[in-house]
Amino acid sequence: MKDYDPRIVDLYDGDNPDGPDHDFYRSLADELDAASILDIGCGTGILTVTFMQQGRSVTGVDPSPAMLAKARSRAGGAAVQWIEGDSTAIPAREFEYAVMTGNVAQHIPDGDWERTLLDIARVMPPGGILAFESRNPQARAWEAWAAEPESARETMHGRLRQWTETSQPKDGRVVLTFHNEFAESGEHLVRQEVLAFRTRHEIERGLAVAGFSVRAVHGGWGRERFGSDSRVMIFEAVRN
Repeated sequence: MKDYDPRIVDLYDGDNPDGPDHDFYRSLADELDAASILDIGCGTGILTVTFMQQGRSVTGVDPSPAMLAKARSRAGGAAVQWIEGDSTAIPAREFEYAVMTGNVAQHIPDGDWERTLLDIARVMPPGGILAFESRNPQARAWEAWAAEPESARETMHGRLRQWTETSQPKDGRVVLTFHNEFAESGEHLVRQEVLAFRTRHEIERGLAVAGFSVRAVHGGWGRERFGSDSRVMIFEAVRN
C-alpha cells in the first residue's frame, strides 16, 4: 500500500475531528469497563489516545507509517502501544473490547475482511465486544460524493486544491480517486481507494462465521434504531 503523504496526514484530524462517533465508542468502553482495548485501523490515533485511563491498556494497529508517526507524537501517545500492520500484526494477548472506526471496515477488501474478523476473534475472550460502523449501501453515499464540487483552501502547507472522482458501484465496490494539488509547489498527489459497501446481511454473516453474535445494530451515533434509510450501520458484536 502506498503510504499517505505527510502533508495530508497533517490535515487529517481537522478533516476528521473528534465527534459523536468517538463519543459512542468511548461511552461503550466505559459501559463495558474495558481494561484492554484494541483499535484496528487507528490512523492518527485521535480517538485511540482518549481511551487511555488508569488501569486500562490500549493498543492501536494501522498499516500506515505516516499515520502512526502522527499518533506517536500526539499528546498521550506515549501511553499507547502502537503497531504497524494489519490484523495479522495484532499481538497475541487478550482484548476485552475492539473497535474499527472511521468506516475502516469498508477499506478492507474481501478475503482480508474475513481474515480480519477471525484475527480479532482469536484475541478476544468469550463475552468480549467488537464495535464498528459501515455505511448503509441503501443510502447510496456515492451519489452525494459524485456531486461534490472541487474545493480550495489555505492550509499549513499553503493553498490546496482538492477534488474526488467517484465510480459507480460494481459488485458493491466503489472506487474513489482523490486529487490534492499544492499551489506553491505545483505537486499533484493522486490516491485511489476502494470502498466495500457490504449489506447488513453480509456483515452479520461474516461475524457469525468468525465466532461473533450481533447484539445490536444502530442507525445513528445516538443509538437510534437502524432502518433502511439510515446512513450508517453501527454494529455491536459479542465474542461467542
